[in-house]
Amino acid sequence: MDFQRAQEIVASPLEYEVSYNGVSIWIDQLHDDEKTATVHLRRSLEERSEVDISELKEEYLVH
Repeated sequence: MDFQRAQEIVASPLEYEVSYNGVSIWIDQLHDDEKTATVHLRRSLEERSEVDISELKEEYLVH
């Protein structure tokens, strides 16, 4: 994922499925370096990690 798409997802009122290393995550904050973000697992609000935005993947669900 690139920084611009991450910004769009964070700013959107819609919910997007985003994963990091195959695990569903929520983007908490984008950092000023435009390369990293703070994320947490969707099922665990306590544990947050700083990750490279380039390693985030937007998952497209087929209905």
